[in-house]
Amino acid sequence: MKAFALVLISLSLGILTGCVGYVAGPTNGLPAGAQSVRVEFFKNETLEPRLVVAVNRALKRNLQQDGTYTLETQGNADLVVTGELTEFLRSGVSYTPGDSLSVKDYSMSLTAHIKVTRPGTGEVVYEGDITGNSTVRVGNDLTAGQRQAVPIIADHLARQATSFIVDGKWPEAAAATP
Repeated sequence: MKAFALVLISLSLGILTGCVGYVAGPTNGLPAGAQSVRVEFFKNETLEPRLVVAVNRALKRNLQQDGTYTLETQGNADLVVTGELTEFLRSGVSYTPGDSLSVKDYSMSLTAHIKVTRPGTGEVVYEGDITGNSTVRVGNDLTAGQRQAVPIIADHLARQATSFIVDGKWPEAAAATP
């Protein structure tokens, strides 16, 4: 009976202390929805069409799902996200056995240079390059494989961008920490 009580107490303590470090809500110290963000269409400097739509859609969706900022579609916003898609790379990862020219799997990556500014002051609060990537099995149809990979790559890039926008070191936060 004492062993059962000891196990029960140990489990209770483990469960109760397991969630001590969990933080509910936004992780940047602001209340949810206290500031707004507007995402403008990125410039496409790559030779690949239709990437901008996928990236903008994924970035807006990820910012909305995060909930730290409200998404403004037009008008005034506390932060404005702009950027350009700078590089789209496709390279063979695995090849068909016995045929070194037929690619089975491609690794695709998309790099974007993003900039987050405060429109009132023009202050740049974040600027940097972010890369989204994915591996896709193309089989005999590279175009169809790439069409399937673009939303995945865009979402990977958008999740990283959202993380930098939401949790990044803002200038006032960086100055406050010794």
